[in-house]
Amino acid sequence: MNRLAAIDAAIQTLVQQKIAKDWYTTAKVANLLGRKEYTVREWCRLKRILAEKRGSGRGPHAAWVVSHAELLRYQRDGLLPIR
Repeated sequence: MNRLAAIDAAIQTLVQQKIAKDWYTTAKVANLLGRKEYTVREWCRLKRILAEKRGSGRGPHAAWVVSHAELLRYQRDGLLPIR
């Protein structure tokens, strides 16, 4: 029973913490930053934030995804300069 209580406490701790993902969709990044999804997609396209194209299962067009590290970099330093 003691082990079950420890597991339950660990689960509660994880639920209370904001668990970071490895990759975020443009919709999630937009939501986190208070921007429109179109704006985030344009930043990706123009390389203002570093992102990758990943297959999304929505036809031949892959969707942009942004890494957690890049999201933190953007929050710390802002957009990359226009190239």
